Amino acid sequence: MPQKIINHKFAFGVDYYPEQWDETRWKIDAQLMLEAGFNTVRLAEFAWAKLEPECSVFDFAWLDRAIAVLHEYGLEIVLGTPTASPPAWLYASNPELFRVLPDGRRLTYGHRRGYSPSHPEYLEHSRRIVTKMAQHYANHPAVIGWQIDNEFGERDYSPAAQTAFQDWLKHKYTTLEALNAAWGTVFWSHTYTAWSQIPVPLQTGATHNPSLCLAFARFSSDSYVEYQKLQLEILRRHCPNHFMTHNLMGFGYDQINYFDLAHDLDLVTWDNYPRMWWNISEGDEPARAALNHATMRGLKNQAFWVMEQQSGAGGWEYVVPHPKPGEIRLWAMQAIAHGANGIIFFRFRTARHGAEQYWHGLLEHDGTPGRRYQEVKVLGKELQNWGSKILQTRPKADVAFVLSYDSRFAFQIQQNNPNLHYSQLFKRWYSSFHAQNIGVDVVCATSDLQAYKLVVVPLLHVVTPEIAANLERYVQAGGTLVLSFRAGVKDEHNAIVDAPLPGLLRSLAGAKVIEYDSLYGAPSQIQLNLPTRATQTFPSEIWCDIFEPEGADVLATYITGHYAGAAAITRNRFGLGEVILLGTAGAELETEVLGWLAESLEICSKIVSPQGVEIVERSTKDQRFLFILNHMPQAQHIRVPANISNKLEQPLENRFITLEPFGVQVLRLKTDTISNEQLNPSTPKDFNVMV
Repeated sequence: MPQKIINHKFAFGVDYYPEQWDETRWKIDAQLMLEAGFNTVRLAEFAWAKLEPECSVFDFAWLDRAIAVLHEYGLEIVLGTPTASPPAWLYASNPELFRVLPDGRRLTYGHRRGYSPSHPEYLEHSRRIVTKMAQHYANHPAVIGWQIDNEFGERDYSPAAQTAFQDWLKHKYTTLEALNAAWGTVFWSHTYTAWSQIPVPLQTGATHNPSLCLAFARFSSDSYVEYQKLQLEILRRHCPNHFMTHNLMGFGYDQINYFDLAHDLDLVTWDNYPRMWWNISEGDEPARAALNHATMRGLKNQAFWVMEQQSGAGGWEYVVPHPKPGEIRLWAMQAIAHGANGIIFFRFRTARHGAEQYWHGLLEHDGTPGRRYQEVKVLGKELQNWGSKILQTRPKADVAFVLSYDSRFAFQIQQNNPNLHYSQLFKRWYSSFHAQNIGVDVVCATSDLQAYKLVVVPLLHVVTPEIAANLERYVQAGGTLVLSFRAGVKDEHNAIVDAPLPGLLRSLAGAKVIEYDSLYGAPSQIQLNLPTRATQTFPSEIWCDIFEPEGADVLATYITGHYAGAAAITRNRFGLGEVILLGTAGAELETEVLGWLAESLEICSKIVSPQGVEIVERSTKDQRFLFILNHMPQAQHIRVPANISNKLEQPLENRFITLEPFGVQVLRLKTDTISNEQLNPSTPKDFNVMV
């Protein structure tokens, strides 16, 4: 796929459903899109029944007319393959096409994404519709790319999945003897003598072998990767000049290994909903969104698009609060700051029918443009002025966080403690850096880490020799590595290692675990003695790894419990670098240790901002841009460095800017480095309001 097709301009647009509106409305909508500054529209990802009303009977005429109208107004098209929501006639032909839930119940028709990605018959139906669409639109001048399916989803426990799982295991292990040995199936007399005996881990009250469960989680992820490949092969054969993507769901989605899913794509896109019913109670909205963006950027180490950007209140049964004035622009600009080269809003007009009647778009139910549309229209004019200038830049990051889907899956199977959640701990550690405006990349455990001053690896439970060697190379060459408790506990088959913990990471850490304690109720206490800082006492929660140093220095000791006096945090010199090993959890403790590390490694941001103001740098060797984002409902006043331009063009007339509630400023630095002067909150008498 030629790079110029994806990055020839900043993509700004909407998700549109012409099949849901009278054809006389299409030109009105296209004119409103043009006036908003849109240049891209996603179409057809839920239109299978309209495109193939009967098996092997196709109707593309209506979509041809819709694309012609949009193209007349200068809009480029990303087509979605419609396989996420099959028509009723298809499911009526064979109920076994539905997924089976973990409790053994089969889904019935009525929602979306209910198919089994392993069922041979469903794969054939998918091949047919994708092939026909690809052939029809291969040379259409308006079509620039394809979105495969929509938000690949949950695990399938059907008989079709079981058969595919057994075939997957044959390929991985070759022999039953190898599988039985790796899984330790002698336990409970679970030795398999035929591949057909291996079950899927239905949640029917039974406790399954953790090795079986991790293998099934990997297989389930791979089943969507393979289903995506099926469609990619068809589309690339017929549409070699179009880019291929899939709309993922950010850091929060934990059923698929997104590194694997992204590998075959030309472009990562994802669906950004900062305020929805599933996250509205979590708090720390800006850090959560920033982590989502960093994760999506890290999947291919390149710019991404937001294929669905929240544009109003969401809801199925419930309605969440509408974005306040300025928040839609703020959310979009935060995505751009963290590496988005495309923003596509969901959706253009709020639906009158179906399950998403309360999932609000830019236009109201009656099709009228209101406050939300006008806000996006302002953003469109801004991006027309400077969007293309940032296409080759990327967010600056001296810190990498390692995301391990194997470890994440392993904790889904055995949580270890009711309060231990892989995602929550990962987000909490990330938030410590986000609060200091320190840029972070999210990478996989086998990535090249040498460019980073600090690599942070929360809960690296499953460790392979390849991962251990990669971390050793990084530290040996001078890097600083942070490991948490429960590191190195499992091998690649999810069996506990036959060695003192942290297993393959023991020599790297310079310490071994001599005991561990899962905490319920009252926390433990530790005494922290960091170089250059005063001794402090912190509570430790959830888990305690008790260390015996093997060359490592002790930075903290437990002061309560039967292991009082034992090491809780260690620091080991390894080659030219060092390893910090945290044996316990606790928000205050983690913030203190990670903050000390950032300071000692001189990766603290030179930009000090008021609470609620996020500052992100996008840069190349020759250009540096600062995005200053106010996530607060009140104005903020910021003192800025010299030698910068306001909104990428005009030099600032003074050294202060005012950020309106939920306001954003984009600044260009004219020098290679920020001077020692910092961005600081000012007092009102010290600033002049920018116009």
